[in-house]
Amino acid sequence: MRRWKALGLVFVLVLALVAAGCTQKTTTTGTQTQAPIVTKNEEGKYEITIYTGSGPGSVYFAIGSMLAKVINKKSNLIAAKAVTSGASVANCKAIGKGEAQVAIAQNDVTWYAWEGKYQFEGNPIKVLRGIGTLYPEPVQIVVRADSDIKTLQDLAGKKVVVGAAGSGVAATAERVLKAAGVWDKIEPVYQTFEEAAQSLVLGQVDAEFTVIAYPAPAIDQIAVKVPVRLIPIPDDVIKKLHDQGYPFYVKVIIPKGTYKGMTEDTQTIAVKATLVVHKDLPDEVVYEITKILYENIDELAKAHQVAKQIDMKHAFDGLMIPLHPGAVKYYEEHGIKVPDNLKG
Repeated sequence: MRRWKALGLVFVLVLALVAAGCTQKTTTTGTQTQAPIVTKNEEGKYEITIYTGSGPGSVYFAIGSMLAKVINKKSNLIAAKAVTSGASVANCKAIGKGEAQVAIAQNDVTWYAWEGKYQFEGNPIKVLRGIGTLYPEPVQIVVRADSDIKTLQDLAGKKVVVGAAGSGVAATAERVLKAAGVWDKIEPVYQTFEEAAQSLVLGQVDAEFTVIAYPAPAIDQIAVKVPVRLIPIPDDVIKKLHDQGYPFYVKVIIPKGTYKGMTEDTQTIAVKATLVVHKDLPDEVVYEITKILYENIDELAKAHQVAKQIDMKHAFDGLMIPLHPGAVKYYEEHGIKVPDNLKG
């Protein structure tokens, strides 16, 4: 009888081990298990998905798609696929879920994701790592060239498109206008870029906020119908934003002639488009992506000229999350000192 009980106990233990083996995933983090962040195809290449932007008119989509194309052309290690997405917020969440291995996102959004703020309230994404910032995405406050609005204060009493409801643009517009002391004095209008362009051309609104790389097709669409100007963001407003805990805003100058009707250089602030990856992506893969990025800028510029602004010497400007070790290795090999706070 004891013998049968012993055999039964062994049988139960074996079943438990088999069940555990069947549910066990490849990688383990703490006490939890998870699927591998990246797998290899039949050719032995790592398969990565790059999350970009909302579609063919998106700068993120243009740059991300070309990066995937160049990776596939140049790399014997990686097979890349670029897909459309909801841009920065969606891209960071996709990295967190393991749905994407690489993505482009605004540096302010990467900071929100890392800290678990705003759209990521209570759900920080600590698996985010950076390859580097790419190019500035300035706040462009657009008015018609014949408008009497010259300064942020002149927006008082005006209808101002502040971006789509719940968007990063809307959050930025509110911050800027609060820092300028006019948020409570405007009539905010919540519209997409396309809707805002039509509204401004028809004279239904007085100004619109955009956060986008320049020259922006969304603003060109306005300028070909009615000449435009950009409203500057002065130093005192930039200082207030920094003092209020928004260190990711960097000062930029948009040159005159960028758009039809723009006759003066305009100072503004910008977030930085950032190339981000999952922390569990192998070092050799991230090193290869970093190498291909910087050695093929001319190719990327064929998709959008903003790529010409990508410079490894400025890769840490506005970077709000730690670098991936694979990227650190590339920078150090090229004589670029990586700050200790970015080695994560």
